[in-house]
Amino acid sequence: MHNAEPVQVTVTTNGPYLVEGTVPIAVQTIVTDEQGDSVGWRKGADFATSGSCALCRCGHSANKPFCDGSHVRLGFDGTETAGHEPYLSQASEQDGPSLILTDAQPLCAFARFCDVAGQVWNLVEEDGPEAARQTELEAALCPSGRLVAWDPETRTALEPTFEPSIGVVDDPGQGVAGPLWLRGGIPVPGADGAEYERRNRVTLCRCGASANKPFCDGTHAAIRFSG
Repeated sequence: MHNAEPVQVTVTTNGPYLVEGTVPIAVQTIVTDEQGDSVGWRKGADFATSGSCALCRCGHSANKPFCDGSHVRLGFDGTETAGHEPYLSQASEQDGPSLILTDAQPLCAFARFCDVAGQVWNLVEEDGPEAARQTELEAALCPSGRLVAWDPETRTALEPTFEPSIGVVDDPGQGVAGPLWLRGGIPVPGADGAEYERRNRVTLCRCGASANKPFCDGTHAAIRFSG
């Protein structure tokens, strides 16, 4: 059942993300195999919310994922540096024998699903149903939507189906906490009121250190962010 109540996540000036409307928020853990490769997602604990809430953006709240006002004490600079160009304007295109793969590298959230079975950029170049299946799977598991697989005949994006929801990413394979994973086309207005492109899946920085705010750029792994 689709959430009938309008939901959006607003970026505030040097402050938290304001979640307006009721939307499920839960831990989403990156599952790895015996080789350490990212192979899936596991839903964890739900966070109790009663309607709207504020989620930490500076990375220093003692009540993560919720804001506790630490951004004020720290003088957090949350200036948005991401552009408002649509995904396809940012993405490169790779045409394979079975599928098309688009890739907007600046959106990478370092979840590493793309590295399995020889890397998705090589897989899309291979012929046969198994390579196509694995390409589609790896693109669909990418939380940020950096990678999208497309049907070459219809030019339709092969997107997973998501209800509006927010995942708080946990990455035990790297020993770090990851971004906020917004799913199901949740609107994200910036602090100036201009809405970023509405997409099925995006990742928002919650370590406070991304160079592509409000979006995650994988910096949480480099700084060993814990959340």
